Amino acid sequence: MIRVAIANQKGGVGKTTTAINIATALAATGWRTLLIDLDPQGNASTGIGVLAADRGRSSYDLLVEEAPLSACISSTKIPGLDLVPATVDLSGAEVELVAVENRTSRLAHALDQAATAGYDIAFIDCPPSLGLLTLNALTAADTLLVPLQCEFFALEGLSQLLQTVERVQQRFNPDLGIIGVALTMFDRRNRLTDQVAEDVRSCLADLVFETVIPRNVRLSEAPSHGLPALVYDHTCAGSRAYMALARELISRLPEKRKAA
Repeated sequence: MIRVAIANQKGGVGKTTTAINIATALAATGWRTLLIDLDPQGNASTGIGVLAADRGRSSYDLLVEEAPLSACISSTKIPGLDLVPATVDLSGAEVELVAVENRTSRLAHALDQAATAGYDIAFIDCPPSLGLLTLNALTAADTLLVPLQCEFFALEGLSQLLQTVERVQQRFNPDLGIIGVALTMFDRRNRLTDQVAEDVRSCLADLVFETVIPRNVRLSEAPSHGLPALVYDHTCAGSRAYMALARELISRLPEKRKAA
């Protein structure tokens, strides 16, 4: 299966919102989709309707206990979309993995072993840091999708992330690429937003998706209902933007879906 890490070490950039809605959009278009929540906060799990009380085995078990992928998967309300949830146990995983051999490739190994999982694509929602959990995601991934908030400090964070990607390519995963940068929280009323978008496009050119994700109340409301925005209100501006972003993403993915 194709593996896409969704990462940015800066918090509050719309990373989890992007993971939930892009995964939902691909499932809606017929892709057998798996969302892996690697953030100890578990926001992707909650936002897609899997409550803490309903989470059995999780991404913690996958990484630390080396449980098989099939044992860690939970179903969701979205047809064609399954989830590997996160629990609070994951907050201690980085400490527990420090002394473990091959600590950066635990997720890659788990996904490699899942030869009969049957998914077309897996999205990995990373925590807002560049620690062992994110390194596991980048080592396991075929490519990286970077949500980038349209503000000045986000540009500094992007530079640091690109340096990390380069180091991962050199040491752990030479095939890791960046499929695109998605501009999020775009506010046309704010001149700085336009300036940041222009600066990012001038630096990264075609790597930046044409679609921009606007600031949108419905996107913020949807997680509290345990639903992706595409289900909560598919007509809102945020949902329409994520559907357009999903179409762009699909156009950049390999034409043939890799076998799981």
